[in-house]
Amino acid sequence: MLEKERSKRERREYLRLDTVFPVQFRMESYDGKIFFTGWMQGFTSDVGRGGLGLRVNNFTPDETKRLKQPGTKVSLEISVPFVSRPLRARATVAWVHDAEGESDKYLIGLKYDQIDPVQNRKIMRYAWAKKLFAPVALFSIMLLGIALAFGLYFNMRLDEGNRALVRDLIRVSRESNIAREKLAEISAEKSALDAKLASLGERIRSVEEKRMQPGAEAEKLSVLDAAVLRLNREKDELLAQLEALKGREKIISEEASALTEERAKLEKENFQKLYGWLMVHQNPRTGLVMSFEGDGDISDWAFTYDQSLVAQAYAYFEDFDRARKILEFYAHRARRERGLFSNAYYVNDGTPAEYTLHTGPNIWIGIAALQYAQKSRDPSFVGLAEDIAKSIISIQDKEGGVPGGPDTGWYSTEHNLDAYAFFNMLYRVTGKESYARSRDRILEWLKKHTYDKSDMPVKRGKGDSTIATDTYAWSIAALGPQRLKEIGMDPDKIIEFAEDNCAVTAIFNRPDGRNVRIRGFDFAAKRHLARGWVVSSEWTAQMVISFKIMADYQDSLGNKNKAVKYSAKADDYLLSLLDMIVTSPSPSGQGGNCLPYATQENVDTGHGWMTPKGKTTGSLAGTAYTIFAFYNYNPLKLQD
Repeated sequence: MLEKERSKRERREYLRLDTVFPVQFRMESYDGKIFFTGWMQGFTSDVGRGGLGLRVNNFTPDETKRLKQPGTKVSLEISVPFVSRPLRARATVAWVHDAEGESDKYLIGLKYDQIDPVQNRKIMRYAWAKKLFAPVALFSIMLLGIALAFGLYFNMRLDEGNRALVRDLIRVSRESNIAREKLAEISAEKSALDAKLASLGERIRSVEEKRMQPGAEAEKLSVLDAAVLRLNREKDELLAQLEALKGREKIISEEASALTEERAKLEKENFQKLYGWLMVHQNPRTGLVMSFEGDGDISDWAFTYDQSLVAQAYAYFEDFDRARKILEFYAHRARRERGLFSNAYYVNDGTPAEYTLHTGPNIWIGIAALQYAQKSRDPSFVGLAEDIAKSIISIQDKEGGVPGGPDTGWYSTEHNLDAYAFFNMLYRVTGKESYARSRDRILEWLKKHTYDKSDMPVKRGKGDSTIATDTYAWSIAALGPQRLKEIGMDPDKIIEFAEDNCAVTAIFNRPDGRNVRIRGFDFAAKRHLARGWVVSSEWTAQMVISFKIMADYQDSLGNKNKAVKYSAKADDYLLSLLDMIVTSPSPSGQGGNCLPYATQENVDTGHGWMTPKGKTTGSLAGTAYTIFAFYNYNPLKLQD
């Protein structure tokens, strides 16, 4: 009994193993020269620095008797997992017990006589690792679960906060617009009352002049006096109405002023979140930014056109280091073929993701380089722009048009508008006449192949009468209303045609389950679209910029009413876009706000490509262009 208690105390000093490992052993004489048994198999049950416990099976009576003799020595070969060779040791049997409830099975306690300290440490490291693995793993799983739950809760709160911020902006913007409309109505009423008062004043003066005529009869004077009295009462009533209008105007003006201040604050917060989303996605190694966060098929792609937009956004906010990283990639690292960049590269390593060479995306990188130079006063990448220009000029045809690429037979209005703006910028920056000549040749091509005064104002390309919304927006942005007038085009008609044919109201199913109506622009003409109407965030934002350009143009001509109408349309379409803002669909977005590419996923745009997959896939182009629309930044024109 005392022996059992002592063995239990000793066993408590050892580590109980949940997973055993095999041990070979044999009983031997004290000096190790006589072996009483061959190698037998046992399994560890406990281990300690001074020895270990074994569980053995199927002992013969003679083996059992020998094992229980005091001072029995044992030679050991211990197979420890992840150790290439068995570890050797010699030990003395300290105690032997029958395994409870099982015959021919024994628990043996061994004390080391000889063991390499290094080997012993390996055994103990494994033992402790096994001992601690389960609780550590369980604790880690618990921590991970807590972190995941906290992350989900945090994202839900952040998402709700972002949605609330957008809802507040929409509410305040609508109230601000209502106040603006009321002020416009009051202004119109005041103008009408002023006109009535002026007319009434003329009538009163006319009657008084008649009263002052000499020789007027008393009866006639009486009639004239009554007329003057009546007219003065009418004047008093009009003056009272005017004062009441002024009182209402003052109250609404104060409300509008407060709403304007609140709107400015909310707009800043919302658009800072949009810009924040652009920042957190820049890859630190390549400088590139993923184009579509959420579409698994292209989630690691950076389209060259999109990189131009985000580089310009960085430059606009004077985040020059970020803009420089993108331009350095294209200047020094990006693979080129025949002097042109690929349409897309992988974000993580910068290798081409799409080997197609199109002129449009290359021109846009040149535009980004020039906009960066204009904003930062750093000419480092003007050479990159000139290299691109050289490649574009080399494929410019005899009519002055720029084809879709070095190996294409088609011509795009969009690419030629890009090229016109690009060469115009290059001429301004460098003063080189060759760029002005290329610009003017492109304009001649546009006049010949794109602009049709009698039918459709803007064709999609050479011999292609398909309606593409962006060609209408970019005609205004690249050439400008005045230049369009000079070549015989009516910019008002261009805008009117785009709105009549491409403006739609589409249903957007928000991530929170709400269906909202979005008023914006489709990729193509809204008639005969089997897929239903789709609003493009990018192309709608492009139209917003065009409305603002037209508002400034009409204002410069003194056409105040037209200017106000264009400005109001820009506000209305931009306000509708805010309902498309969603929270970043991945952890890398850190809860930032972004816009999806369109109100529907994976549908035909009508121009040879599909919208991205994923209802909340964040679009770099859609988000960047919405920021441009808000700040009235035209990427197709150098701005001082």
